[in-house]
Parts: sequence; structure tokens; C-alpha cells
Amino acid sequence: MGKYLGRMPVEMLSDRKIRPTEYRKWRHAEERFSRRDKDRRIVEELEESIPKRGLTVPIQLGISARYPTDVYVADGHHRAVALRNLGADEFPFHWYWINNSSVRWESGPFPYHALGL
Repeated sequence: MGKYLGRMPVEMLSDRKIRPTEYRKWRHAEERFSRRDKDRRIVEELEESIPKRGLTVPIQLGISARYPTDVYVADGHHRAVALRNLGADEFPFHWYWINNSSVRWESGPFPYHALGL
């Protein structure tokens, strides 16, 4: 069985639900991407392509087994910022548990209770 492919509202990409791993808050990611030419171009290209083709590469979400309410974007920060900027409705995702010594990609449904839902 392959990786679980789900869809989730973009509004979940927030500082209180699904956070960015590389940045303290989403606004920090947005500010950095707007300041760096390479990052700005990536976001602009995504903002142009997503309305035409949708998001073709799912965002990867990680959940800490140690802190099961710690849900974050493991891969896809540029995609997440572009979706937020566009005011998109939802996004495709894969998810995994991260333990002390391993990462386990899941083939079953996402545990929405981890988001406090």
C-alpha cells in the first residue's frame, strides 16, 4: 500500500495548526521568501501554475510521536506560502510520524485530532 494522499483546508496552514519547520511563524517564511530572489521566483511561479493545474506535488506533513499535537510542514514551504497567498481552498498532502530513530510514512488517514479538531 502506498503513501496516504489526503486533502486538507489551506486554513490549517497556520501558526496554531500546521506550522512551518524551518521558520518560527508563517509570516517569517513569507518575509524571507519575499526578500530572496530565488525564493520569490519559486513562489511566483507556483502562484501562476496552481490556478491552472492545481498543486501537483503534495505537501509533506510530519507529526512528532513525542508531541502528537506538533504538526508541521516537513517539505513544501514554498507551496504552502503560495497556497496561502492565493487564498486556495485546500491542498494535497502525505504525512508521516517521526520517532526518535525513524520516520514512518503512513498509508492510513491523517489523525485530525492532532490538530485539535
